[in-house]
Amino acid sequence: MKDKFIAQQKRMLGSGGIDRRQFVTSMVAAGVALPTALSMAGKAMAMTPNKGGHLRQGFGHGSTTDSLDPATYENGLMQNVCYTYGNHLTEVNGSGELVPELCESYDSPDAKTWTFKLRSGVEFHNGKTLDADDVIATFNHHRGEDSKSAGKGLITAVTDIRRDGDAVVFELDSPNADFPFIVSDYHFMIMPSDGEGNVDALAGQGTGAYKLDNFEAGVRAVFSRNPNYWKEGFGHFDSVETLSLLDTTARQNAVMNGDVEVIDKVDPKTVNLLARVPVLTILETTGTLHYTFPMRLDTPPFDNFDVRMALKLAINRQEMVDKILLGHGLIGNDHPISVANQFHNGDLAQREYDPDKARHHIAKAGLEGTAIQLSSSDAAFAGAVDAAQLIKASAEAGGINVEIVREPKDGYWSNVWNKKGWSACYWGGRPTEDWMFSSAYVADTEWNDTAWRTTEDAERFNALVIEARAELDQNRRREIYYECQRLIHADGGAIVPMWANHIHALSKKIATPEKVAGNWQNDGNKSAERWWFA
Repeated sequence: MKDKFIAQQKRMLGSGGIDRRQFVTSMVAAGVALPTALSMAGKAMAMTPNKGGHLRQGFGHGSTTDSLDPATYENGLMQNVCYTYGNHLTEVNGSGELVPELCESYDSPDAKTWTFKLRSGVEFHNGKTLDADDVIATFNHHRGEDSKSAGKGLITAVTDIRRDGDAVVFELDSPNADFPFIVSDYHFMIMPSDGEGNVDALAGQGTGAYKLDNFEAGVRAVFSRNPNYWKEGFGHFDSVETLSLLDTTARQNAVMNGDVEVIDKVDPKTVNLLARVPVLTILETTGTLHYTFPMRLDTPPFDNFDVRMALKLAINRQEMVDKILLGHGLIGNDHPISVANQFHNGDLAQREYDPDKARHHIAKAGLEGTAIQLSSSDAAFAGAVDAAQLIKASAEAGGINVEIVREPKDGYWSNVWNKKGWSACYWGGRPTEDWMFSSAYVADTEWNDTAWRTTEDAERFNALVIEARAELDQNRRREIYYECQRLIHADGGAIVPMWANHIHALSKKIATPEKVAGNWQNDGNKSAERWWFA
């Protein structure tokens, strides 16, 4: 009871419901020592957001091929842009919990029919009031037969969407206990309907904390505060400018010189240098971010099991964590489920570097000494090119000739990833196993960057994912997801050598909430909405 009372008093002080003297008096009355009460008051008041100022963010993402259409979003900059000017039915908050956003509640009697009751009084930036037709038109934009939406694979189970008064009802072809998580995916930003069931996906109209004033693909996005924002206690800056700064050195120089207040994707090699800059602070979060080297099974020689196994065995994962992440992460095990996920398979034996076994498999495939191309660019992640060099060196001991193709940063996500046979990649991960699998591993998702679809294990995997969605018994779900991870580990085209921390450098002028989300970089990529100037 005492802890609840203290938390309540902190909230009241932060919101202006009581002043500092009243707070300290209440703490002392609750048995808190006076020095501690004074310290608590100072911290609580420091966490009270100030309004105003122009936020400049420099991100290691962005491409000249970017589009405002949420169906096309494929990198962290566009995700941040989306969350700056738009909202979703639900969201993952700073504590990692799923909460309602544009809906005020959601429920289902059987995990197959889901009802989302919409909030009233929410306006788009063009003045239109949010209603169920907007939600229906938005999701149909991704569901259409000709849709190339990257989110389409997440909602293939949706058979019907209908209006029920101030609510939207989704009918699924089979139960999915995680469906409320799925609708928080950044592709499903709610857009205004034109009244005929369509949306203008390029209009840049949302319900978010900021209005989109200008967008230059691969360059920058400029926003101004939405004076009618419906979400209380968020959206503190007067304006926001989000810049694409792909070059790591340029990005880090920008924050050191005061040209921007926030950068992401800090190179682990320079973390200690930035930490010594008096005007900066380092923000590091852990979650589901992982670096990968997907091998596409629809591109020879990666359709050969022995080639895939040889390459998996030819990678020294600990060396990568030590030399690329400099300890800011953990070794991976060739599947995408983090220790932060509920059903991480900790019983799965860690794959070790074994050049002798790698040589056996590459010889069995008849490709010992044959050049195998690996496309890499630091657009994928800081140190991706160096990581490719480590792969080349460790693979040589197994008789594998890895030929590195250094790709340009601009256009990497459009021209290389998900197209070339073997490339460097990163995934921010997802809060649930089904969401991660549905994003990148099930057969019908656009982002299945390993093209792992037709092997016996892949078919088994796809059947298990469907089974798990309908399973409400948590122990059985655990068994299924353990098996899914084993199948990807054993047969899939994903090489997942390391899990990385999100590393940011912030001006000390920037204040953040006590809990900063780790599901994506930049506080779940909601930095513009959640942060403020101290």
